[in-house]
Amino acid sequence: MAWAPNSSRLAVCSVDRVVLLYDEHGERRDKFSTKPIDAKYGKQSYVVKDMAFSPDSTKIAIGQSDNIIFVYRIGEEWGDKKAICNKFVQTSSVTCLLWPAEHAIVFGLVEGKVRLANTQTNKSSTIYGTESAVVSLASNVSGQGILSGHADGTVVRYFFGSGESQGKLFVHPVPPYALAWGANSIMVGGCDRKIVAYGKEGNVLQTFDYSRDRTEKELTTAATSPSGQSVVFGSYNRLRVFNWAPRRGLWDEAKPKEIPNLYTITALAWKKDGSRLCVGTLCGGVEQFDCCLRRSIYKNKFEMTYVGPSQVIVRNLSSGTRVVLKSQYGYEIEEVKIMGSDRYLVAHTSDTLLLGDLLTNKLSEVAWPGSGGNEKFFFENETVCMIFNAGELSLVEYENNQILGSVRTEFMNPHLISVRLNERKQKGVEDNKKLAYLIDLKTIAIGKESAIGLGSECFVFIGMGSRRTRPERQKLALGTWNIISL
Repeated sequence: MAWAPNSSRLAVCSVDRVVLLYDEHGERRDKFSTKPIDAKYGKQSYVVKDMAFSPDSTKIAIGQSDNIIFVYRIGEEWGDKKAICNKFVQTSSVTCLLWPAEHAIVFGLVEGKVRLANTQTNKSSTIYGTESAVVSLASNVSGQGILSGHADGTVVRYFFGSGESQGKLFVHPVPPYALAWGANSIMVGGCDRKIVAYGKEGNVLQTFDYSRDRTEKELTTAATSPSGQSVVFGSYNRLRVFNWAPRRGLWDEAKPKEIPNLYTITALAWKKDGSRLCVGTLCGGVEQFDCCLRRSIYKNKFEMTYVGPSQVIVRNLSSGTRVVLKSQYGYEIEEVKIMGSDRYLVAHTSDTLLLGDLLTNKLSEVAWPGSGGNEKFFFENETVCMIFNAGELSLVEYENNQILGSVRTEFMNPHLISVRLNERKQKGVEDNKKLAYLIDLKTIAIGKESAIGLGSECFVFIGMGSRRTRPERQKLALGTWNIISL
């Protein structure tokens, strides 16, 4: 089974080698048949071992036991014509695969190699090779790193870019068929009925031993939530859920989900927004579970679904549109508010501030040490959020994870602040971002993005007659400000 990255489709392949396509509500909408490497061998000559959606959700890669990977173009709409757009013939059976990047499919072979298939060049190459069959693959939350589990218990780590050390990470006592890479550690299960959590350098952090439980069978598969904060293991008639406790730096086991007559769990697929978990069984059944820590209704207009400590789905009840608010650092989201005429999201974590525009779906997360929740937010500008706290004005551009700038001012009023972001293009200048604000009643500071917060503003002084009374001077200052336009 595989969920599309845009959360709109679920693909399920059963023993008859037909891929069934379901919508997010579980209704079957489409299907297509897979093909053998050579028609002369017949449709019964192979088994589908694994499959994955492309990052743009328009293609599906199918790994087969007859030494080939097919990539099918399924289109963007239901009923679009299905066609094979790539073929990757291998020297041994494909056992598992991932599709973490735009044109790169990572897959493992029975002969022990982990390879990369490039859908743009239609060529495949070996990333690394071992002497033991690849039995599982897992990627980290960002998709920049992969883990491969091998039949001799070896787990190997590889990064496409920079990261921690690469190569052989540790050796698990049994083949790691259930392999998951959480946000803070790696979890492995197998036929010894034990689940072991390993640290970033392969050291054992925790061990959960179920070998004395007569009702427990071997652990067959595992899945990590999109945030990396939860991991689910499947065995016989049972799902075991583990949640990361950031304050203690350990995994907490939730109450196991017991399902009589479910039998062996053969596949797990977690919806990319974190709201659903699908479970496939040896007997051909597919069960769909709602994943939710808590759910609430906000202002009778929005539904807040906390699918994990660091991820919240905000759904507009009238339009049905959804926004997935997620802390990229894994911090726990404390509370979500909707402000600015019900258009803008504001949420705090222990160390960051999350902002979002529901209309454009632009989200930001910026470093924001605890301020006691005394900030004032101003949303008059559609491109930038103005935040005033303790005499300091901070600007956050939507979809930018860095604070645009911070300045000191005691005169905080959105009508007395002018912010312009790339509204006028200048020759040879990529970014044209400017801010004008009051330093005091007689001084306006105008600065570029690079100058904001660095003290290199350009000052414009407005003279006030000394004979005027204070209320008159203030009125003149504000009036003068209103005619300034950048």
